[in-house]
Amino acid sequence: MKPVFSISAVLIAIGLSAPVAAADTVCMPSGEMKASLIDWYGERPVSEPSENREQLWVSEQTGTWTLIKTLADGNACVLAQGEDWMAGANQDELIAALD
Repeated sequence: MKPVFSISAVLIAIGLSAPVAAADTVCMPSGEMKASLIDWYGERPVSEPSENREQLWVSEQTGTWTLIKTLADGNACVLAQGEDWMAGANQDELIAALD
């Protein structure tokens, strides 16, 4: 299990540090994705997932944010990420601005 997690850890680290327009999408089991966002970035979900199963995670301390989408197969993928989180912003407005 460690080698799989290590490879996944490297992939998510690369994906979350890449610009929003990165061509490669980082996906992993949903539980692993959430644990990584909590442990590595101190991010927490802003609200419940949208109708499209998209969910915004943020860290008020570091200002980082990550938009993930949970797929039907139980995996979650990073759709976008960034810094300088705008505290108090509405999740639906931010998701619409990314589209």
